[in-house]
Amino acid sequence: MRLLIVRLSALGDVVCGLPAASVVRRAVPDAEIVWAVDPRFAGVVECCRAVDRVVRLKPGRRIADYQVDGDFDIALDLQGLLKSALVTRASRAKLRLGYHWQREGASLLVPHVVPAESSLHIVEQVADVARAAVGEPGCTVEFALQPWDEDLDSVRAKLLEIDADPDRCVVLNAGAGWVTKRWPPASFAAVARALAEAGWSAVFIGGPAPADQAAVEDVCAAGAPDARSLLGQTSVRELIALIAMARAHVGGDTGSSHIAAALGVPAVGLYSITLPIRSCPYGQILRCHYDPVGLDRILPDDVLRTLFEALGYTAEHAIPGPHGSHDA
Repeated sequence: MRLLIVRLSALGDVVCGLPAASVVRRAVPDAEIVWAVDPRFAGVVECCRAVDRVVRLKPGRRIADYQVDGDFDIALDLQGLLKSALVTRASRAKLRLGYHWQREGASLLVPHVVPAESSLHIVEQVADVARAAVGEPGCTVEFALQPWDEDLDSVRAKLLEIDADPDRCVVLNAGAGWVTKRWPPASFAAVARALAEAGWSAVFIGGPAPADQAAVEDVCAAGAPDARSLLGQTSVRELIALIAMARAHVGGDTGSSHIAAALGVPAVGLYSITLPIRSCPYGQILRCHYDPVGLDRILPDDVLRTLFEALGYTAEHAIPGPHGSHDA
């Protein structure tokens, strides 16, 4: 059996779709699983052990931009947009199924799968599409995400170059797609200072976008002038390797949080306009901090308690220094 998975973007959404490939792999061990993905996020799928072939696809104006070579028995649209539905339809697969949240007319091209009542998280809802396709009942979610050895070596060298300890590293992501998903810079600065005082290397991550660069600059200006950063210095595969090496991750509703969850790395989540029950780092809702009024109401001391517990500190260990004020 040949099966095509279509999830083109974005970073976190591609990560959340990986368990669909594992569902198919468990149900049909000898299946050939092909994944069509935007070239920017291909590194995620390249690190998934459940996928056999990665096809970089950037839909445009030509018919050929929506076609994946080969014949397929099943095609799954895990994105629910017109472009992903067109790729799924162009596969000419005998069975075509899609994610239930469809937009831009995708429902006219691909029938959707209603998720199980118990599937509250987006990861489970996406996995339900694959379960319906191969007749696999609900089962344990597996991301099958694993960094490449060469990327681990590259990241270790980059950490040493910025005087960060690869064995005592905590990654922080101050950026996010929307400004409303960003924790105040002073709060991130307080966390970075507390980690440094406790002997940990706090390393900021993110992409090369000006908004991400500005977010870290704001953190430095807010009281963490010596913060270490690999912002814009890692490929997607190296980002996965970096998070795999880290002892914990702190960030909002953004792609790196989902990478941490997929790797089993403790992920402290910061949420306000999105509900953690649906979009938190999968399996780590107890490490999430949520305030529907605004992220600025989530205090650094509360986040630090969760973070230090994830790092193995007991309740008797005091968090270094006072960090609860946003004016810190």
